[in-house]
Amino acid sequence: MTAALLAGLLAGYGIAVPVGAVATYLVSLTARTSLRTGVCAALGVATADGLYALVACVGGSALAPVLRPFLDPLRWASAAVLLALATRGASTAVRRYRHHRTATRTDPPPPGPARAYGGLLALTLLNPTTVVYFAALVLGTRSAGSERPLEQGVFVLAAFAASASWQVSLAGSGALLGRALTGRRGRLVTALVSSGVIAALAVRMTVAPS
Repeated sequence: MTAALLAGLLAGYGIAVPVGAVATYLVSLTARTSLRTGVCAALGVATADGLYALVACVGGSALAPVLRPFLDPLRWASAAVLLALATRGASTAVRRYRHHRTATRTDPPPPGPARAYGGLLALTLLNPTTVVYFAALVLGTRSAGSERPLEQGVFVLAAFAASASWQVSLAGSGALLGRALTGRRGRLVTALVSSGVIAALAVRMTVAPS
């Protein structure tokens, strides 16, 4: 149970920490509207992460009997996927940091709390990296004793809680901290931290017992 909790927390923070377009919009939305609207938007992002974690768990359970003979190759393949995601995240952050361009755009009127929740939920669900990340993580770490519904529930709830805590902290940070996190250097640091977490999970996966 503790392992499922820790795995869910690491998974949630691993996918939530990088500050990209969604997080940038979340912080700026909170600065332009209210903390209530920002928290609702943050929970929309966390809900999407939780839904993808649930889908990954349920899909992994259905595929487990078929994939059981291939668990070792699958673990290595999943570790490779996670390492590729970590490398891609880090390299993209460094490239954007070095070739930063400013663009001007006209923002639409800020939404209310309900629209903010729905909008950020839909926006995050459209991110394919999230589902690839969770599917690779759950399938790659699956073992004979990890298919119990209670452990899956703990994993999903922990992933949601980790994502929610990070997103709400972004919303609650306000304009001051928002400028620091969404600036060039802030994006670079958070992306590198997230890539490090994902890479650590991949390495841990390769040394896990069969």
